[in-house]
Order: sequence, then structure tokens, then C-alpha cells
Amino acid sequence: QVHLVESGGGLVQAGGSLRLSCAASGRTFSSYGMGWFRQAPGKERVFVAAITMSGLSTFYEDSVKGRFIISRDNAKNTMYLQMNSLKPEDTAEYYCAARRQYSSMSRYDQRDEYVHWGQGTQVTVSS
Repeated sequence: QVHLVESGGGLVQAGGSLRLSCAASGRTFSSYGMGWFRQAPGKERVFVAAITMSGLSTFYEDSVKGRFIISRDNAKNTMYLQMNSLKPEDTAEYYCAARRQYSSMSRYDQRDEYVHWGQGTQVTVSS
């Protein structure tokens, strides 16, 4: 079991930046592939980015490629999402999630491949 807590959300103007953090409990963080999802009001929760256990491979949804960077520090049990050039359409609740322990990254963009979720952090981008 892994417990996840997001932080770093807030209100930012379009074009600005934010860095989200996801702190994980336990001593086995490095054995979980991780991801970020977001959910805008009235919409489904959708994939944003994912990262392998080692951090050597990353995956992005097309609309955030070149603007967002996912990373992790396994020594600190923490994953990050650096969000640059933010747009109003990035406004959403952002969730971090962990896959089953030691699982591959197949279907990395599918919600049901992630079994542990944080409580979310709100990101609001004003125009």
C-alpha cells in the first residue's frame, strides 16, 4: 500500500508556471510506476503524464508535450510535475497516482491501471 499526497496547486496567470509535488509514504516508492491525471469541472479524469519506476522513461498527453515535465526523486519518495506556459484549459484538479507494484507501464494512459490515488490539488489558470 502507498499513500499519496499532492501539493503545489494554486492560481496562476496564463503563461505562468507551477510545480506540483506528490509525496509518497513507505520505503518502496521506487517500485511503482507513477502518473498524473487531471479532472476539469464536469469532465472525466484524464491522463496527463506518466513515469517509470526508475524515472528513465516518461510519457505525455499530446496537449502538454513541450510544456509539462514529469520527474521523480526516489530518494525523497516524491514525484513532480513542472507545468510551464500554462493555459486556461489546464485548469483542473490534478491527481497523482501509482500503478500496481512492479507492474509494467502498459496502457500508461488508462485510469484503471492505477490503483493508488492522492486527494488532488487544484490548479486554476486565469486568462
